[in-house]
Amino acid sequence: MGRTRGFWILLIGLAAAAGSGACGTTPQQPPNIILVFSDDHAFQAIGAYGGRLASLNPTPNIDRLAREGMRFDKSFVTNSICAPSRAVILTGLHSHQNGVMTNVEQFDGSQVTFPKLLQGAGYQTAMVGKWHLKSDPTGFDYWEVLPGQGVYYNPNFRTVDGNVRNEGYVTDLITDKALGWLDRRDPEKPFMLMYQHKAPHREWQPGPDHLTTYAGVSIPEPESLFDDYVGRTSAAAAQEMEIDRHMTFGYDLKLWPNTFRPDEGLNRSVENFRTRMTDEQRSAWDAVYGPIAVDFNAANLSGEDLVRWKYQRYMQDYLASIKSVDDNMGRLLEYLEANGLADNTVVIYSSDQGFYLGEHGWFDKRWMYEESFRTPLLVRWPNVVTPGSVNTDLVQNLDFAETFLDIAGVDVPAHMQGLSLVPLLRGQRPANWRDAVYYQYYEFPGTHAVQRHYGVRTDRYKLIHYYLINEWELFDLQADPHEMKSVYDNPDYADIRRTLEVRLTDLRTQYAVPDDSQRR
Repeated sequence: MGRTRGFWILLIGLAAAAGSGACGTTPQQPPNIILVFSDDHAFQAIGAYGGRLASLNPTPNIDRLAREGMRFDKSFVTNSICAPSRAVILTGLHSHQNGVMTNVEQFDGSQVTFPKLLQGAGYQTAMVGKWHLKSDPTGFDYWEVLPGQGVYYNPNFRTVDGNVRNEGYVTDLITDKALGWLDRRDPEKPFMLMYQHKAPHREWQPGPDHLTTYAGVSIPEPESLFDDYVGRTSAAAAQEMEIDRHMTFGYDLKLWPNTFRPDEGLNRSVENFRTRMTDEQRSAWDAVYGPIAVDFNAANLSGEDLVRWKYQRYMQDYLASIKSVDDNMGRLLEYLEANGLADNTVVIYSSDQGFYLGEHGWFDKRWMYEESFRTPLLVRWPNVVTPGSVNTDLVQNLDFAETFLDIAGVDVPAHMQGLSLVPLLRGQRPANWRDAVYYQYYEFPGTHAVQRHYGVRTDRYKLIHYYLINEWELFDLQADPHEMKSVYDNPDYADIRRTLEVRLTDLRTQYAVPDDSQRR
């Protein structure tokens, strides 16, 4: 699947020989690759994907990748949670194969990863920003990463020389470091850069430039904001990620130091955020959030009015955090143009999974329901990808490693479980492209109390098994795109259910998925 590095060496040699008698033509290097990767950036919050938030214009620079490249409309993850998603991308293997099934495990850096293979093929490799895999990065000529989740203001960065504190806003700092490495790289060699943001991960702290960007803006509500979870399994009602019952006033909604509730354990972290800020940062922050807290206390809201207020506050901060990500995407694209790199650099934008923006009354991710299962994927590859093209094939983050290797002309190891997206990027859908994708979530008991489950999604249908409680859901995504009512027990869908059960068993066999029902 892809040409070897030897091919490129041979091609360069032949072209050089031919060029010695014909104007000295210099062959082009293999493409550079930049993965711009955010954390919890829902596809619903990207303008290019349309939807209820598009009119707010949250991402004009990210949208440029869609105009100048390809938008994938059915891009999914294999496990909707931070660390596992990153491990899948590095290895091209499902979670049970790469060893990172939850946010608890440490990534084994001795595994075969696509950065190591690119490095071995002559690429310069760098990793900057959120890593979240506990072990030190391997396969990179340069790395500088956040410890754990990192913080938004004045963060520490892990380096080969230890932890170093930086003053500034994390999204800007990560970009500074990425562009700094691009300045220092060897211009005679191709490069691969993983440029990964913390934003817009919870607790959604906007940067200094966007503290008031959405102040007073009314954010459209999803139809299912007040979902009652009737029509699905018991798992849907038993979670702990509701804006109503589980979003905290201090940690999440920034009503500090004015509004605290003793039972909110996360509020212990709030003062740490404030003490990290400089006097100038804290003064700017309090000038915005202080009056919000005063007005909230005076309003004395309850019931649906309180839920609506919390939704607006959440979304204003979430979208404002994304604005900094988008601003810095603009910085990157301008840098590539100014330095003559745009035409031979593949730029990919994605996120570690999707996220709930009030749908089903939720925030967070983890589920196989569309909002968390589906992730944005935009790819610009000049002179290869048709500008403004849209792909609707079933793809996954499982395919990223194979795609990057194929772009570089490096052979894809046989043990990797995904598929190269290069044919799709060239507008050539293979006749045997997959007809279904597999998903499995493992982190229960755990944060947000989402039951373990696995399932299969085809172009139209989705079958989910909550295997510890032995409950099933089946959704017809054409008739019920928001997954409000399972038809698992509907006799009209009996044949479809049986077909999907067989397909699910086949996929579990194909990916060598072990039984997880006894692991607690």
